[in-house]
Amino acid sequence: MVMAKARAMDGPHQSFRKADIQRRELDKHDVLLEIHYAGICHSDIHTAHGDWGEAHYPLVPGHEIAGIVKEVGSDVTKFQPGDRAGVGCMVESCGSCENCEAGEEQYCLKGNTLTYDGVDKYGEPTQGGYSTHIVVTEDFVLHIPENLPLDAAAPLLCAGITTFSPLNRWQAGPGKKVAVVGLGGLGHMAVKIAHAMGADVTVLSQTLNKQDDGLRFGASAYYATKDEETFNTLAGQFDLIINTVSAKININDYLSLLRLDETLVNVGAPAEPLDVHVFSLIPQRRSFAGSLIGGIRETQEMLDFCAKHEIMPEIEVISADDIDDAYERVQKSDVKYRFVIDTSTL
Repeated sequence: MVMAKARAMDGPHQSFRKADIQRRELDKHDVLLEIHYAGICHSDIHTAHGDWGEAHYPLVPGHEIAGIVKEVGSDVTKFQPGDRAGVGCMVESCGSCENCEAGEEQYCLKGNTLTYDGVDKYGEPTQGGYSTHIVVTEDFVLHIPENLPLDAAAPLLCAGITTFSPLNRWQAGPGKKVAVVGLGGLGHMAVKIAHAMGADVTVLSQTLNKQDDGLRFGASAYYATKDEETFNTLAGQFDLIINTVSAKININDYLSLLRLDETLVNVGAPAEPLDVHVFSLIPQRRSFAGSLIGGIRETQEMLDFCAKHEIMPEIEVISADDIDDAYERVQKSDVKYRFVIDTSTL
């Protein structure tokens, strides 16, 4: 067994504490990853606070994990000690259902195993990346390209793939007008990726406070949604809208900005339901969709794409002692644009 240092939470809204957690012995297809950096995702906060349902405590969150392979099982062929590697939101799936066979493990029909707050095939609770080590089967470990710094690569394992996947699926590219709702941890990645794909990108944010950043990331236009004229000005203009906001908004206002036959995709996951009026969809045959992360194959494609185009998130590296403060700041949108924990401070 491998003992790992970690930060754990014992109940909703409690503070993090130091913890020692046990990682399983390596099976023949397992990889032992020494974690160097772990991103803080809004999903960590929702889960830790019980916003999406009761979590299992003690809880070690974290599914944006980057580090160095320390040891591999006897039959591992994809990795060797010293490799730069990462782990995202899931660590296992059934591997045999039609979705898994199609490379869409995130939609495993039998349910994939989450990196934390899940139960693995051995019946043990999974614990995430706010720790020094993790053991994962090789099929769910990603290669991190050499030109991506590990601290900046960590958030790509969730924020990167969560935005890349729908942009890829709905074919953002030259000639397409893409709107990104919200310029936070997800939103700023959506802007960078959509721009690199060749799309014409517009940011829709409550205010113009981050306008300079949005334009620097690749947006060609930036509008404040608190301005009532914004929705009149932009009505029927977009081929694709990516909503990254993790709070309840009037989704019907944003649906009105789509052209005929186009789609608004929700990747933000608010705790409250969103109210969609059918007449926001029917008149222009619009679609309202949702998207999770990507499968392992697409996640590796995303990492390689980001390396090729030198796309990296804007990060603020913090100590493990600052996680509680970081959670509060994320909820206040007081981060530009992703917190990353330096796990050497655990």
